[in-house]
Amino acid sequence: MKGAAALALSLLLAAPGAVAQEPPPAAEPAATATPDATASFPRARIETAKGTIVIRLRPDLAPRHVKAFVATAKAKGYDRTTFHRVIKHAIVQGGDPISAKKGFESRYGTTGLGTMRPEFTQASFERGVVAAVLKPGVPASAGQQFFICLYPQPTLQGKFTIFAEVVEGIEVADAISLLPVDGERALERVEMKVTIEEPPPVS
Repeated sequence: MKGAAALALSLLLAAPGAVAQEPPPAAEPAATATPDATASFPRARIETAKGTIVIRLRPDLAPRHVKAFVATAKAKGYDRTTFHRVIKHAIVQGGDPISAKKGFESRYGTTGLGTMRPEFTQASFERGVVAAVLKPGVPASAGQQFFICLYPQPTLQGKFTIFAEVVEGIEVADAISLLPVDGERALERVEMKVTIEEPPPVS
């Protein structure tokens, strides 16, 4: 690895590639909220052919991003989109609406952006963090695309909006990061179906 800064730049859309990381350490909490608080947060199930990833949404960190993610999922906007970009043991990126269409691979990663202002925080970029993708050098360019961080990346703190964290199935994301690639473009389609799980009512 040429340094964590290389990965930070790579996470920007169309930026240079990053070198794969060593196998990641055990998952650590990415959040600062108390367990009692996060129990009331909604979750999302990301079902794929590789298995299911469950993420806990974080309205305490990024309420507008969470609202947009939930609305998109309920409208089935993520269904059949793919994890089109992967970096071994580092990140998996998906959710681009055009990736639901086969035959447009050269455009994967270019749509579904530029609709949201950032909600940057000082939350740590630990393994399992889910954050919004940005256009290069444009902080107010988040949208439908997201990435899952598979390795601690402190250089990303305060530069990307964290809106969720993986609570189950991080090993599925690890497996997706091992897909064969052309550069960083996944050569195998791993489509997703996203459903929202509302928290149980408080008794």
